[in-house]
Amino acid sequence: MTMLNRTIAPSIKNAIDFDLRLKPCEKFTLDNGVELYTINAGEEAVMQMELVFAAGNSFEKQNIVAAATNHLLKNGTTTKTAFEFNEHFEFYGSFLNRTCANETATISLHTLTKNLPVLLPEIAEMITNATFSEEELSIFKQNSKQKLSVNLQKCDFMANRLIDAQLYGENHPYGKYTRMEDFDALTREQLVAFYNEFYINGRCIIFAAGKLPADFFNQLNQQLGKLSLTPFRPEAVKEQIFPNHEIVHRKSEIVNDINGVQGAIRIARNFPNRHHPDFQKMGVLNNLFGGFFGSRLMNNIREDKGYTYGIHSYFQNHVEQSCWMVSTEAGRDVCAATIKETYYEMEILREEPVDEEELLLVKNFMIGSILGDLDGPFQIIGRWKNYILNGTDDSYFYSAINNIKTVTAAELQALANKYLQPEYFYEMVVV
Repeated sequence: MTMLNRTIAPSIKNAIDFDLRLKPCEKFTLDNGVELYTINAGEEAVMQMELVFAAGNSFEKQNIVAAATNHLLKNGTTTKTAFEFNEHFEFYGSFLNRTCANETATISLHTLTKNLPVLLPEIAEMITNATFSEEELSIFKQNSKQKLSVNLQKCDFMANRLIDAQLYGENHPYGKYTRMEDFDALTREQLVAFYNEFYINGRCIIFAAGKLPADFFNQLNQQLGKLSLTPFRPEAVKEQIFPNHEIVHRKSEIVNDINGVQGAIRIARNFPNRHHPDFQKMGVLNNLFGGFFGSRLMNNIREDKGYTYGIHSYFQNHVEQSCWMVSTEAGRDVCAATIKETYYEMEILREEPVDEEELLLVKNFMIGSILGDLDGPFQIIGRWKNYILNGTDDSYFYSAINNIKTVTAAELQALANKYLQPEYFYEMVVV
């Protein structure tokens, strides 16, 4: 047996030298045409399942109807009160959640695999026989208004609302936001009508992962395959191209708290969606600029200047459109200086190519992050879900890996000159 020579350090391998592979998912179709995608893997007998409906706020005729309907799904059915329904899932140590986004609304279940047979019938009941009682609706309104009242005092919350409205418009699903009067106008009849159209007779797609039971498809088909659901098959979205043009009214400063000592800063521009040929390579430029803890914005504005605890840049990855956002909170007296330094870092990226050592660091970080995202069946099905709902497939995964590994400093500088021009960005400061 060969002994290790511990006086010699092990060789270090760059993450970009790894050959990453995305585990394929299996596809099944229920009797009603609803598609099921699964990753059957894992050591522990646990699983997650997500039912995704085409029932986001893009489909509502009045503000917050989609979110309210989704939230109240588990607050009582024709056979169980809200307490009884939730008690059933807690008794079996499972977690049932609902979320509502722009295009989609989701019902998610995390449970021990062995308990699925006693939980599936309750999910079917929730999809077909939710009651939306006036009492539960009243509680929802009261709690939501109280939460909104607290949030409206936070500069960070206000900045997020207002910058989205500037980017997309207040009447766009990505830009509209909730007001107190929206809750007052909400009625049970609106929820029931939305529920009938987008849940009982809605379009659905299912994702499941973990150590699935051997008869998983049969269980699912028995409980959900006979419902009046129809297939939700996301179509490939065409790339959105936003021409570079100067924004006339691009700077906004709002006083939300006259005594506030901190300001929320948002610097953002409209940006092509993930189907645009620049998008994946721009991901590298974004990380270099402000996408991770070692980024230039962090080194300058946090480490050197001490203006903030953290500053980040990122893409809002909506299905139809996207934006590129710089987000931070800084002292009220240094907000202007923070914005100035942000544009200064844009200028450097436009004028100077990144050196190979820094570029290698960013590439290794990105490949390492993807490697971490593939650690386990839940993470893998999450990536598949993202691809399928955006009308792509695993070719997008391998294209992204290749673009990260091969993008050059010259390409990044050209992209910086194309997209990192100050006149294309909205500025929002809320104090």
